[in-house]
Amino acid sequence: MKENRREFIKNLSGLGLGIMAGNHIPFREVKIFNDSLAGSHDICVFSKHLQFLEYEEMAETAATIGFDGVDLCVRPGGHVEPEKVKTDLPRAIKAIRKAGLKAPMMVTAITDPEDPNTVPVLETAAGLGIQYYRMGYLPYDFKKGVAASLKEHQPKIDGLVKLNEKYKIRGNYQNHDGTNVGASVWDIWELIKKHDPEWIGCQFDIRHATVEGGHSWPVDMNLIAPYIQTIVIKDFRWGEKNGRMQVIDTPVGEGMVDFKKYFSLLKPLWKGGPVTMHFEYEMTDRPEKEMTKPEIKKQVMPAMTKDLKELKNFMREAGLL
Repeated sequence: MKENRREFIKNLSGLGLGIMAGNHIPFREVKIFNDSLAGSHDICVFSKHLQFLEYEEMAETAATIGFDGVDLCVRPGGHVEPEKVKTDLPRAIKAIRKAGLKAPMMVTAITDPEDPNTVPVLETAAGLGIQYYRMGYLPYDFKKGVAASLKEHQPKIDGLVKLNEKYKIRGNYQNHDGTNVGASVWDIWELIKKHDPEWIGCQFDIRHATVEGGHSWPVDMNLIAPYIQTIVIKDFRWGEKNGRMQVIDTPVGEGMVDFKKYFSLLKPLWKGGPVTMHFEYEMTDRPEKEMTKPEIKKQVMPAMTKDLKELKNFMREAGLL
């Protein structure tokens, strides 16, 4: 359903984040993304964190932990290599669904519509019912400058939107800390603002938004809100490591992300979609390369189960479950 400008501003005002006269936070009335997953909040596990397992055991493990689905890693070095997408992706999806799970989303390295792997990945995924894919990251060339870099990337985004509409699949760009496009969030908006969010959007990551935005992440979220289709969950804290202050990843609820505030602000803005959980902190007591698969699984499963429980508690409190 299309949300008009007055209703949108009213929602923001109720949160104490209203747009002041002069529209300091840019707003563009757009068609709000809507399909069978809008309104749902299925929680998926990013399969990267279970990549030590083959398809069937990976899916069965995710189901045992209690996830609703799998966010499948379909990129170089992932569960499915892009060059083998036509043979391996159907096998992976079959295993996921056999375990009683959903497969609504995947992670890719896609940034260029002309790349030889782009069309096969999108066409195969869409044909299997995957509705969202996370895109790869676009770099800044500081010799050319920020504005020039964004201008150079625009045709790629435009081309991907056309492919997304053709194959009926949605591309999501994740905001991620660092120096690539997306760290500041506004640059994602700059690249996608002219497009219908039916086919291009943002995979909003509150962990990275907090790292880069500190107290200002609600502004970033409000700017990109009409384009938020999927969200990422993970946590962190700042701490000293190896003699310098840096980001240290933590279990959900043990870091600096204010999940209560986040979900309370997100609820009236987000139309719903799948949630993907990431586990960037060390879940094992020693390097996985020194462990057998059963040993890794024995330690990973309790950690994931605990994080999933914490997330569900936050979401229930916000009325999202």
